Amino acid sequence: MSPVTVGLDGAGRAIIASAETTYKVRNLRRDPRATLCVFVEAFTGPWVQLEGTAEVVTLPEAMEPLVDYYQRLAGEHPDWDEYRRAMIADRRALIRITIERAGPDRQG
Repeated sequence: MSPVTVGLDGAGRAIIASAETTYKVRNLRRDPRATLCVFVEAFTGPWVQLEGTAEVVTLPEAMEPLVDYYQRLAGEHPDWDEYRRAMIADRRALIRITIERAGPDRQG
């Protein structure tokens, strides 16, 4: 597991941006099962574990989903052309995880 910034897309899938060359992308291409531990507020606060199947979307198909990811997490970018150039230079990919299970169902 590695720390990531996660959002939700319009279809309710967990979305993560990552460089295409990372181990997480390589591992998900080999085995698309994914587990996320998501902290709601802070590291010591409430959390939820999400499990599901991942899909890796790479450029050029990933560009507009990466724009959507940024907007959902940070709002408007001051220079979308610059953002798009950075996504290409960094070889960014978007990971979409269809959530199949979430928990824990109980506390304590």
